[in-house]
Amino acid sequence: MAQKVLVTGGGGYIGSHCVVELIEAGFHPVVIDNFSNAVRGDVPESLRRIEAFLDTNIEFHELDILDKPGLERLFKKHKFDAVMHFAGLKAVGQSVEQPLRYYHVNLTGSINLLEVMQAHGVHNVVFSSSATVYGDPQKLPIDESHPVGGCTNPYGKTKYFIEEMITDHCKAEKDWNAVLLRYFNPIGAHISGQIGEDPQGIPNNLLPYVAQVAIGRRKQVNVFGNDYNTIDGTGVRDYIHVVDLAKGHIAALRKLKESCGCKVYNLGTGTGYSVLQMVKAMEKASGKQISYQIAPRRSGDIASCYADPLLAEKELGWKAHFGLEKMCEDLWRWQSQNPSGFSEGTAE
Repeated sequence: MAQKVLVTGGGGYIGSHCVVELIEAGFHPVVIDNFSNAVRGDVPESLRRIEAFLDTNIEFHELDILDKPGLERLFKKHKFDAVMHFAGLKAVGQSVEQPLRYYHVNLTGSINLLEVMQAHGVHNVVFSSSATVYGDPQKLPIDESHPVGGCTNPYGKTKYFIEEMITDHCKAEKDWNAVLLRYFNPIGAHISGQIGEDPQGIPNNLLPYVAQVAIGRRKQVNVFGNDYNTIDGTGVRDYIHVVDLAKGHIAALRKLKESCGCKVYNLGTGTGYSVLQMVKAMEKASGKQISYQIAPRRSGDIASCYADPLLAEKELGWKAHFGLEKMCEDLWRWQSQNPSGFSEGTAE
């Protein structure tokens, strides 16, 4: 029997790409999502398309992790080997404006999930964390021993608090195993062009915004700050192809099988690119000119952030394979085939 893995938030950008990798690696994913960042249907459109291009069926339940009785019913129905926990609110700027909402959804939802897992004897979890837990970098590149908790926004704090909850729980319950994956900046899309990042409303992340400018949905890119101490004054980030990221989750699942206790890994490439370098790379991939204007810095933003990804290579046998050109090519294929994202229902 294939190992059954619960995927929370599996209709979203990273969750859906992980569902593809789970199926291709021989796991049996069961997906829950509340459609907060997925296009609504009987199942999320992302999963409907995965079913088509992988010629498979995916078990899906519309469920919010705030619904603890709903989680209880799900865990009574299934014997899960592990949980991949992606579900949560994730916009940095919005978290500054709506901190209580972020704390309520992300923390209460995660506590519900962990308590239901504990009650049903499911003791393996891969958690979708973020490099935001590092706050303003004290050194670069950032390795896993870099201090955490000095977060610059409530979103980052929720990721930090959930990491702490899982870590403390693993200390108390010796039969628990957890892998906390600190993502840097996932971009790109599955090579099929069938699934990708489809922000609901105005994109909060740079690359989807740049892609929407290239396709003609938006007029220009706002570059927030050009006076940082970086190569061209614009913010530098470590961008990682979402398929590489998803493969990192499969490596993490395998690590859980070693009864690893609680482990933390960066998922990044180790290379930083500036905002303007990314705009240029997308111009090359799309063959379009992308207009931008310099805007004031955003509150909570930092100058540079890139990973030291060597621990994941050493202990998980994982490293990122796809470079900047491939990330932008795959993002452009998704965007050009789906100018309005998933909302058209079928790819053009």
